[in-house]
Amino acid sequence: MEKFIIKGGRRLEGEVEISGAKNAVVAIIPAVILADGPCVLENIPNISDVSISLRILYEMGADVQKLDKNTYRIDAGNIKDPVVPYELARHMRASYYFLGTLLGKFGRARVSMPGGCYLGDRPIDQHLKAFSALGAACTLDNGMIDICADSLIGAQIYFDKITVGATINAMLAAVKATGLTVIENAAKEPHIVDLANFLNSMGADIMGAGTDVIKIRGVKQLKGTTYAIIPDQIEAGTYMVAAAATKGNVLIKNVIPKHLESITQKLAKIGVNVEEFDDSVRISVDGPLVKTSIKTMPHPGFPTDMQPQISTLLCLAEGTSIVTDEIFNNRFRYVDELRRMGADISVEGRVAVIEGVGKLMGAPVTAPDLRAGAALIIAGLAAGGVTEIDDIYHIERGYEDIEHKLRALGADIEKKTVPGSSVRKVAL
Repeated sequence: MEKFIIKGGRRLEGEVEISGAKNAVVAIIPAVILADGPCVLENIPNISDVSISLRILYEMGADVQKLDKNTYRIDAGNIKDPVVPYELARHMRASYYFLGTLLGKFGRARVSMPGGCYLGDRPIDQHLKAFSALGAACTLDNGMIDICADSLIGAQIYFDKITVGATINAMLAAVKATGLTVIENAAKEPHIVDLANFLNSMGADIMGAGTDVIKIRGVKQLKGTTYAIIPDQIEAGTYMVAAAATKGNVLIKNVIPKHLESITQKLAKIGVNVEEFDDSVRISVDGPLVKTSIKTMPHPGFPTDMQPQISTLLCLAEGTSIVTDEIFNNRFRYVDELRRMGADISVEGRVAVIEGVGKLMGAPVTAPDLRAGAALIIAGLAAGGVTEIDDIYHIERGYEDIEHKLRALGADIEKKTVPGSSVRKVAL
């Protein structure tokens, strides 16, 4: 088992380069199956969710070549059996994107129920509703999802609630369906747009991505393409909060500032200086941090994936802050860990009341999920003393080389291997 050891109290200063977006790449890698030729994907983040996705393709018969650290050439032409290996799929939530892409390619798919971080109820009923509307029959058998269709026909799909995963799966299944598919109440996140741009670069006909109505006119064939993944808005936001929590001064490079608007607006209200450039933002703090209220919402609202990080920052602010998470009903599992470090937080349902304490103290803590783990790193960086974070495999699902990037900014953080336990990691 690996853990992070952090000696806190150091200001972060310097520059950090943001990697490709996790939430985009875990949809785009499965989408390669739809292409009739090889695809070259650039700006691929070196994270464990990517390793698992690539391993799934490899085990299914695809030719996967690493051209450099962040570039892969994938030829999925040899995939014949639309069954995703069970042991790999159960390690990540985004494995369910193989349902849409295999259904779109072969008219059938068999994938295990998804794994990943436990954030509360995350049903896939809206995914199955979309597949059914397109003409597929869906069954659940011993933890496996089986979907098949004689043919996929374009349809009107209305989601009962905004859902990123189901929007992506509907897009993947519909791109080669006969006729027009209209997805209403669609998610609008940047990675939805990135997937649409990738599919369109292969010859798909998708309009309206980034709005609540997406129209897809099915095509018979999709070609191989070369495509670069967008920068990761959540990784960028995490470093923005880390810089603020340590009263640092950090230039965060390779970002799309428009994707960060909801984050920058809240940081400004808290008292953080945010300076925007064409493809970078600078974060600095020269005064006190102050309370605010935050409610997570679907894009363009404040992202739930940034809630634990900014809640940690509010522990260091003056006054009482209210944080409401409208997306997931179990996103506050990190609160007990922050309390070990001196935080004053009370939780009732989906609402957390945070009393600013000004300073945190290092302690042994455990990362319960990906973004909570990032929040605990931020807490450790700002705290006095030493913080040890266990179960960091969660963090490595979504952050590339986080300890090296933080060390380059002046943090005292190292990764240590504790003998006697197995490391939960899947490598290509």
